[in-house]
Amino acid sequence: MIPIAVVVCVMGGWCTVYLADTLLRSSSSVKSRYESWLSSNGFTLSPFHIKWHTSIFNRLFARCAHLNPRFLYIWFSAGMVFGVLAMFGSVVLLSQTLLQTLSQMLAETPEGSHEQILQVVVPGVNLPVSQLAYFFIAILVSGVIHEFGHGVAALREQVRLNGFGMFMFVVYPGAFVDLFTTHLNLISPIQQLRIFCAGVWHNFMLCVVALSFLFLLPILLFPLYYTGAGALVTEVVEGSPSSGPRGLFLGDLVTQLEDCPVWGVQDWHNCVPHLSHNPQTGYCVHTAKLQHSWMAGRAFKRLDGTMECCGNNSLTDLCFSYSNNVESKLFACLAVRKTIEASRTCRTNTDCQTDFIPSLCLIPSLENQTRLIRVKHPPQTDMLFVGYPSHLQYSVSLTNFVPRLGFLHPDLPVMLETFCKYLVSLSGALAVVNAVPCFALDGQWMLTAFLEATLSSVILERNNRELIGFFFLLGGSALLAANVALGLWMVTAR
Repeated sequence: MIPIAVVVCVMGGWCTVYLADTLLRSSSSVKSRYESWLSSNGFTLSPFHIKWHTSIFNRLFARCAHLNPRFLYIWFSAGMVFGVLAMFGSVVLLSQTLLQTLSQMLAETPEGSHEQILQVVVPGVNLPVSQLAYFFIAILVSGVIHEFGHGVAALREQVRLNGFGMFMFVVYPGAFVDLFTTHLNLISPIQQLRIFCAGVWHNFMLCVVALSFLFLLPILLFPLYYTGAGALVTEVVEGSPSSGPRGLFLGDLVTQLEDCPVWGVQDWHNCVPHLSHNPQTGYCVHTAKLQHSWMAGRAFKRLDGTMECCGNNSLTDLCFSYSNNVESKLFACLAVRKTIEASRTCRTNTDCQTDFIPSLCLIPSLENQTRLIRVKHPPQTDMLFVGYPSHLQYSVSLTNFVPRLGFLHPDLPVMLETFCKYLVSLSGALAVVNAVPCFALDGQWMLTAFLEATLSSVILERNNRELIGFFFLLGGSALLAANVALGLWMVTAR
């Protein structure tokens, strides 16, 4: 959940702002100057809401709207087509998401929630508090680009732009453009559609740019960082199985998990489930070494049916099972690091018969679902992990980028990657949600202009067209509200 300190800081900050605003407005000596300053600078304050409106960017918007008339016509016409398709596609997507959510609720299992394209995000619940900065900056950038599209499209269609503004509601930032409504109502429905669709179109293009940057990042950073050599450790969770004197450290380069090579972060995330879903890997041990290291001990069954032959308090020894030509199942308690050091992996004794030295395949006898995993991170000694593979997977943070120079920080590519991913997710979500035919969203005006452009010659009465649009908006609003409500319940109550 959200840390109490964060909640206290947010509430305390807003209370301080509201209290200061109230005191300044109630003071007879500074009230007029304070209100004059707010008005001249375009600030508006209300509980948990600050808005700033300005016209200083109007000239910038005007320049952009007259750069290349032919290109802008094609650009916003393409945006209009995309916006109409997105409006209908968003309804299909929300319907699919709603059905998936309902099926998960009825099945009483959260499995498969990661397959949903749209998910409700709650900071501190399914959004790490450590990544809130990425989240809010990406929202702000997506909102500014969205409104920039509206503003440029409006000026191109000869609609006056009164100004541009930004706001903050509680902790969520946003942006808006102020258009002259009279001009907007005088232009044709097609022109209106270009303006209304420009926001979601620019959000989509921002997704494309961020996604392209994400794919080209290895090339762009090639002079400073190289990839394909392994997964570089950028963080180890303190107190986790991966920490400790023989564990992983910041700057270690992981190259292999057992017999699964690791060339990058994706390989790490593929290898861990592979090792988890497959039987425990064995190790080829010379017979002479086995006889020399064998420790007498009676094997006994654990509660889950697996066998144990070492003391419960042993930190260096592990029970291994093996078979020879005489007996099919034997157990030996061995010093795990000395036993498997420099040993190749195996599944059966046959895998070990590749040289003239007699060897057997020893398989660790562990509890169900736990694994012994040998993590190679040269030049350091291999880390030996015993436990649930998922604990290993999420106890470290990794990156594909290895610095070429010592003074380069390994977190820079991670920050760029993370920010681009948030831009893709949030800008895409903003495009989808705003395209929904719902009251108070862009989809409302997109639907109205679309119906006027397509049905004016079929349904002559304007009131009838508005009635059709009202029912569409009612259905879209209900669909969006149901997704948000059930999504919140799935995230917070499960």
